[in-house]
Amino acid sequence: MGDSHTQSSSNGPDPRVRRNTATSSVPSSGVTSSNSAALPPQRRTVKREKSGNPKNMNGPLYMQRNENIVLVRRVKRKGEGPLKQLTRWFVENQIGFAFNLLALLFLAHGCMPRARSHTGKYFTLSYYNPTTGQYGLGKDDGFLIFFCIILFTGLRAATLEYLFAPYAKSKGITKRKDITRFSEQAWLLIYYSFFWTLGLYIYCQSPHFFNLRELWTNWPNRELAGLMKGYMLAQLAFWLQQIIVINIEERRKDHWQMFTHHIITICLIYASYRYGHTRVGNLILVLMDVVDLFLPLAKCLKYLGHSTACDYMFVVFMVSWFVARHVLFLTVCYSVYVHTTAIIPYGCFSGHSGNFTGPYQPPADKGVLYLLEPLWKSDGPVCYDDTVKWTFLSMLLFLQALTIMWFSLIIRVAMRVLKGEGADDTRSDDEGCEDVDAEDDEEESEFVYEEAHALAEEVGVDELDLKNWAERRRGGAGVGGVTATGVSLPGHSDRKELLGRIGCEKQVE
Repeated sequence: MGDSHTQSSSNGPDPRVRRNTATSSVPSSGVTSSNSAALPPQRRTVKREKSGNPKNMNGPLYMQRNENIVLVRRVKRKGEGPLKQLTRWFVENQIGFAFNLLALLFLAHGCMPRARSHTGKYFTLSYYNPTTGQYGLGKDDGFLIFFCIILFTGLRAATLEYLFAPYAKSKGITKRKDITRFSEQAWLLIYYSFFWTLGLYIYCQSPHFFNLRELWTNWPNRELAGLMKGYMLAQLAFWLQQIIVINIEERRKDHWQMFTHHIITICLIYASYRYGHTRVGNLILVLMDVVDLFLPLAKCLKYLGHSTACDYMFVVFMVSWFVARHVLFLTVCYSVYVHTTAIIPYGCFSGHSGNFTGPYQPPADKGVLYLLEPLWKSDGPVCYDDTVKWTFLSMLLFLQALTIMWFSLIIRVAMRVLKGEGADDTRSDDEGCEDVDAEDDEEESEFVYEEAHALAEEVGVDELDLKNWAERRRGGAGVGGVTATGVSLPGHSDRKELLGRIGCEKQVE
């Protein structure tokens, strides 16, 4: 509380009224209010201490408060260009950006009947054939892919912020990086639990269930069931969104290996969809996704402190990895090498399902460009020959090489488990603990904090203006006209003077 100041007059001391306010920049000494100018504000920048209290760890920074420390403004980072600022804005506003776009889409679809033929493409399957009851493929599939990317972005950010991060805090996880990592792994666990189950259901209901030769029958075929089409497009959208995710998260040492893996996966999913090989695409996704069920679960158990359960789950993960990705996956590669040559007719076909022309030889004047035409032409030539076979097989074997490299890291973790050191991820972050602390300091330095103090002012009774108080309350007389007590102080009607009193004259003109 500020010190009191006493004025005297010839008639003796006047009765005084004390008024207290809390500001972020006014010094604790009192101010005598009459017609005198305000004292210059004494600003004190306060460095916030790191707190182990999980209640202060997460959430938007502008909502974080530590007792009487309040946020004044954010300082622009040095060397940040417009593009990086835009990227940072997108990262910090993923939830609002995604769900506002979706809300605008559904609002336009509901309120503008003429636009429904266009807006409906974003959340429905295109190219339905009522004769066959199946769906074709074409450029309009891109609308649904875009919709799924936005949906996954919003769902991921919302679940991380409002579901998994609070749960992690409630379980005693206090470090910011651990909360973030736990939330990311929990999101992957939810995603793969749903889509692996869906993919397995499609596989079990298909004619190629435990029959590798059936993977290649009835080709060429440019139509597929609605469930298979939705599954393939959603998986493609997820991996496209993962390209964004790995550049948002803190980078690991194998960032570029992961980036390459995602690019190869996207190419394989899209090519299998456009070439009519969705059966083998579904099988490979099922084999890959089952492993990604156990790894996020093991990591979540590790973050929650269940080390023994984590070690057991890691063993399950390691066995599933070896069986799915180094035994069954190579079996599929063998089927590509052997069965396709015996079953798929060599040559090129044009047209739609039920109306194909061919086979004929690949056009010699286009070189290898004929391989790319099916990727954007729905009725153009689609071919199968040794070039196509080895292109697919090369990408699959390159994916196998990446998984072998990662499996060697898994073996290293397994050796540590056998030694009793626990199942820690060898793919550690590029930043160590010290660098993470330095990063926290750097992020914290973006914000200027000041300590709030009480302001004590002594005002003479004869200087109080109560005459037009009710009228000012009704009319909204401005920032300085009405106080919390309904008392107007002389000179406070001037907005700049009031801003000068609270130390904001440099930020707001």
